Amino acid sequence: MREATLEMSDGFLIHAIVMKPEGNPVGHIHLLHGMSEHIGRYVEFAYYLVEKGYIVSGHDHRGHGKTAKMNGTKGHFADEDGFDHVVQDAFEVISKLREQYPSPRFVLFGHSMGSFVARRYVQLHGSEVDLAIFSGTGGDPGASRFAGQAVAYLHGKKNGFDQPDNFLNKLVFGGFNKSVHQPKTPFDWLSTDTEAVEKYLIDPACGVVPTTRFFADLFKGLGEIHDIDEINKIPKKLPIILFSGSEDPVGDSGKGVWSVAKQYNKAGLEDVTVLLFEGGRHEMLHEKNRQHVFKTVYDWIEKNEQIS
Repeated sequence: MREATLEMSDGFLIHAIVMKPEGNPVGHIHLLHGMSEHIGRYVEFAYYLVEKGYIVSGHDHRGHGKTAKMNGTKGHFADEDGFDHVVQDAFEVISKLREQYPSPRFVLFGHSMGSFVARRYVQLHGSEVDLAIFSGTGGDPGASRFAGQAVAYLHGKKNGFDQPDNFLNKLVFGGFNKSVHQPKTPFDWLSTDTEAVEKYLIDPACGVVPTTRFFADLFKGLGEIHDIDEINKIPKKLPIILFSGSEDPVGDSGKGVWSVAKQYNKAGLEDVTVLLFEGGRHEMLHEKNRQHVFKTVYDWIEKNEQIS
């Protein structure tokens, strides 16, 4: 695995990783991680894909992982337009890596918050993506999103936008454990694999409480990815798969995932697949049956690449 520091057009430094297979690659898969975690948690999945012949890359978003160490505040995208910056980072990182590591096909993978970034990416740059994979995504929270934006604005005016916002963090995530029978930790909603949850708990780069501005940026981004005019920009023939656990609270136990698929179908997208893993929670790549999940995702990639 190669680590790299890439400079963005605004001077911001991004930590990235690249893993190469032996021989000529069959394609390139770029991974976008979720909120309050880092790209290092995807290495097992990446190695699986590398063994199948793919170049696999990924990076730590602003405010996350090693990128945060290089640039400042954890859990903070930017002082303004943070979600837009993160999407632009993804475009610049991917562009640099694809130029350096050419391959026949490009697959974009995003998990949770990373799926929101990926969904915006295909709205803006969909013609450059061959396949799109959205893991642990969610539907439009609607009124809750507008309420969250209002709270973020009030909190920012009172306490500053660059401070960790425990209230909004609890508002967004506080109810996620309700679907778990007798939870033992605040993060049992992530996975039924207790060892995976424990690793998350002891990882200092995970579970960081984001800033008020981060939440304001995230709510703004959620509005963009659910705007029908923006969805209409996605290439109609782009194959997309949305997968999640059937017990994932981020996807409202599947309801939110299906609502995204219905939006895409309404916009005329021709190849949208929904896959819910029975009994799984939010992080299917860290579930007990993750090897089965890896294979299922890989099989979908292979099937669509053969068709194309």
